[in-house]
Amino acid sequence: MAFKQKLAKVTGLKPSLIPSSYQILGDIMLLKIPNATQAEKNKIAQGAMLLLPYVRSVCEIKEVKGELRQPAVKLIAGERTETIHTENSVKYHLDVSKIMFSKGNLNERQRLIKKIKKDETIVDMFAGIGYFSLPIAKHTKAKKIVAIEKNLDAFRFLKNNIQLNSLANVQTIWGDCKDFAKSVTNFADRIIMGYFPDTEEFLPYAVRIAKNNAIVHFHNIYSAKDLWKKPLKQIEEACSQQSCGFEVLEKKKVKSYKPGVFHVVVDFRIIKE
Repeated sequence: MAFKQKLAKVTGLKPSLIPSSYQILGDIMLLKIPNATQAEKNKIAQGAMLLLPYVRSVCEIKEVKGELRQPAVKLIAGERTETIHTENSVKYHLDVSKIMFSKGNLNERQRLIKKIKKDETIVDMFAGIGYFSLPIAKHTKAKKIVAIEKNLDAFRFLKNNIQLNSLANVQTIWGDCKDFAKSVTNFADRIIMGYFPDTEEFLPYAVRIAKNNAIVHFHNIYSAKDLWKKPLKQIEEACSQQSCGFEVLEKKKVKSYKPGVFHVVVDFRIIKE
């Protein structure tokens, strides 16, 4: 019996009123509660904790919004919103009421690890709590990872997670990656742009940071009709501003963001000579 049917049985609610999906981070369950079920959300949360004893808290998540990607989350059952989530042997300490975490990006994190070469200098322009920086530091032989994060809550968890995973080759910077880009040039072998929307605004800064032949992993969201013409045009414009060329290495859909809109990544090489 599927979890949805089990939860309907435990709560006595119709299956149509039960959330169709959920996400578990550490020992916290995140649910999207339909409007028709708002009055029953406490019953749903208690039922979920009964079915899954390892779940210590249940939270309702509505949306992730703003430049700093802050989730709108409300605790329904349990006592806390902080947890430690383990993925691919990496521990992520986070507060789900303050920090977003997409398990849907797991395959992309694993794909990226396989791309890293020995002794690379990497800049993670939107590091968050270490979504990409931590697994790279743990599972590759990168020389140095510069992890930049503007959100103070995320930055504090990033610092803590580096210690939690006993990592020594990650340098953290609290601030805007644009400011970092203004202070360096021809610095990085690889640049991670794991942020959306409007990531194209940061492309000129990524190009500035990049060494000749550096590889950029450019994430953004696009409607199906804009793939792949729009992202490639944005990359071309950014490289043209810096008087350099580029070569597309790979382009792929990471996941569906909403109907007709996709989170995508384009890997491209910057050619400065």
